Amino acid sequence: MGRETSGSLLSLREQNRHRVVETLRELGVASRAEIARRTGLSRSTVSSLVSELQTEGTVVDNAADAGDAPAQAGRPPQLISLGRRAGAAIGIDFGKRHLAVAAADLSHQILAEERKQLAEGYDAATGFDAAQELVAHVIDDTGLDRDAILGVGLGLPGPIHRVTGQVGSATILPGWVGLAVAEEMERRIGLAVHVDNDANLGALAELYWGAGQGAGELVYLKVATGVGAGFVFGGRLFYGAGGTAGEIGHMTTDVSGPLCRCGNRGCLETFAGAPAIVELIRSSLGEELAITEIAERADADDASCRRAMADAGRHIGNALADVCNLFNPERVVVGGTVGQACRTLRDAMGEAVRERAIRSAADDVEIVPGVLGERAEVLGAVALFLGSAETRAHTSADRGAA
Repeated sequence: MGRETSGSLLSLREQNRHRVVETLRELGVASRAEIARRTGLSRSTVSSLVSELQTEGTVVDNAADAGDAPAQAGRPPQLISLGRRAGAAIGIDFGKRHLAVAAADLSHQILAEERKQLAEGYDAATGFDAAQELVAHVIDDTGLDRDAILGVGLGLPGPIHRVTGQVGSATILPGWVGLAVAEEMERRIGLAVHVDNDANLGALAELYWGAGQGAGELVYLKVATGVGAGFVFGGRLFYGAGGTAGEIGHMTTDVSGPLCRCGNRGCLETFAGAPAIVELIRSSLGEELAITEIAERADADDASCRRAMADAGRHIGNALADVCNLFNPERVVVGGTVGQACRTLRDAMGEAVRERAIRSAADDVEIVPGVLGERAEVLGAVALFLGSAETRAHTSADRGAA
């Protein structure tokens, strides 16, 4: 009986240690009091476990961050985080014309980043080669052993089927359709890889580091070449049955509208994606303007550009109003090269939501610009392996199902 009791106590203590580590993995930096609130453990138990973990080097002090935390009884809390020896994660972001790779430790501190421009329409082999090279560079830059890398998150601009891990047909990288990207990257770099949609990763990044911090019910809207959304409910990404939740760009705006790359007609992004806006200005003004210049001119009150961006914003806002009615988010973070850059577009979106969403849903939601810019997706890819045990359990389950 004594041995069984002793074994049970040891098992309970290991479980509690695991809860403390997982809480720090999710929060990045926290006080002992915050860990106690999150885990339900007593403060004395948390303090004892943290002391053990500090002795091992798994947990370290973050005294430099204490000034940023709210003071308690006139005294700032002592903040702690997981140390370097607890591991790190890598993120890879494949865009239409770029590749970005970053690494972060488990205190959510970015250790190294690299970015490379690629030719539009690059094939998968080119992308894999470039990613393999940048991952090696980033690991070298951090000075970490490969054994310390917990895993790699990888983002692509299109739907990813959760069971097979294959790229869906609506991706803007058409040569990648049907590829099992995670398996190929794992073979090349020898690390566990989890693939996700770029809008989901943008949602994670803004939740961890950006304008979504503190929001439990969040929609991240990426407006760029295409239009996509990532949903965070209860602090967790929502994927749907197969992983295609959030494909707002393929909601039907006009059943007789332009043919979309997905095969349907009149999808939202045929009216509000960057190519549609660029083509509208080209055909109307005879000028070939980049989408960033159109956004700048719109906000500077150029009549044609302002109208083009406002119309696009109203189309997106109409779709977003339906999302607000269905899911009742507390915050919508607008990112992407078009969405984050253009105030005119965001203002028109907000007006459409207020006009078309039911009053309570419109009153509940706050629409704000993202703050991470072009870094959002690669930081979100890192965040795939900085989250909770639930996220990593899904990763393992998905890999087993594939």
